[in-house]
Amino acid sequence: METTTLIALLAAVALVAVVILSLRGERSRAGAAADMARLAETAEKLSGSQSELAGRMQQAQIGMDQRLDALTKRLGDGFSQQTEKTGETLKGIHERLAVIDAAQKNITTLSEQVVGLQDILSNKQARGAFGEIQLQDLVSAVLPPSAYTWQATLGNNKVADCLILLPNPPGSIAIDAKFPLESYQALRDATDNTARTKAGRAFSADVLGHVRDIADKYIVAGETAESALMFLPSEAVYAELHANFRAVIEESFRKRVWIVSPTTLWATLNTVRAILKDVRMREQAGLIQIEVQKMLDDLGRLDTRVGNLQRHFDQAARDIGDIRTSTDKVTRRGTRIEEMQLGDEQPAEALALPPDRLEEAG
Repeated sequence: METTTLIALLAAVALVAVVILSLRGERSRAGAAADMARLAETAEKLSGSQSELAGRMQQAQIGMDQRLDALTKRLGDGFSQQTEKTGETLKGIHERLAVIDAAQKNITTLSEQVVGLQDILSNKQARGAFGEIQLQDLVSAVLPPSAYTWQATLGNNKVADCLILLPNPPGSIAIDAKFPLESYQALRDATDNTARTKAGRAFSADVLGHVRDIADKYIVAGETAESALMFLPSEAVYAELHANFRAVIEESFRKRVWIVSPTTLWATLNTVRAILKDVRMREQAGLIQIEVQKMLDDLGRLDTRVGNLQRHFDQAARDIGDIRTSTDKVTRRGTRIEEMQLGDEQPAEALALPPDRLEEAG
């Protein structure tokens, strides 16, 4: 566009020159020729300037194109990196959403299980079964199968949830797995002192009634131990009793009904296991003594045989000594015979030993 403007400018200049020449036609031809020369020189200079300007414009266009290409490349790379980062971010968001969905499903499942547990605990029979299952898990995890029995029928036709088989004394111990929950729930839900006092009395009465039932049903003279266990499958109920109902605990002590939670039952069962192990050791003590006595008898016989062998060794040593003495005599006699000169005539007396040597030769 600048080149076109320059050409138009040149044309205008030329037109002005023609007009000037026409207006000055009366001037001398020498002045006109000088003017034409100057115009030609000016036109030549304008042409050179035009060429130089065109070159600079071309270089500027090339630089502009290069800058535009570089800018386009940077923008493209930036868009690519941003797209990649955006994709990774979206991928991470999808993964987190998947984790959230899984957690939501787990929460839903857990909510259903909690509702099921509430249904179990709200029903007395189901609650008793729940306590029995927890009791079975604890007992079977600590004691050997021969140390307990389930649903044992006693001599009074009462059925204990579990009977720990111990020798007399102390005797077998019955465990009951049922526990009062309604009054405890009412105690927790009480909002004022009056409601809490009323619920506390009901809770205390329920627990004491259950303690008396266990003492009457599962403590049988001559058949069971003088005490029984009341298993509470809830640490919260156990803690509430010991914290705020000391009279109930003391009454259970008098009735010899020991109230236990999962934690204290575990400790009790480990104590029972130690007692059973000690009983088995005492039962095996007689057999161990018999085996030790047999081992001592074997050691006595071994000592006698070693003594006999020692005597044989001593006799053999003496016999070897005697043999050694005889061989020494024979050797000495052979040496004397060898020293004799058989070619010389010597009297027979020379062959005889002197008396002192005879005594040595024995």
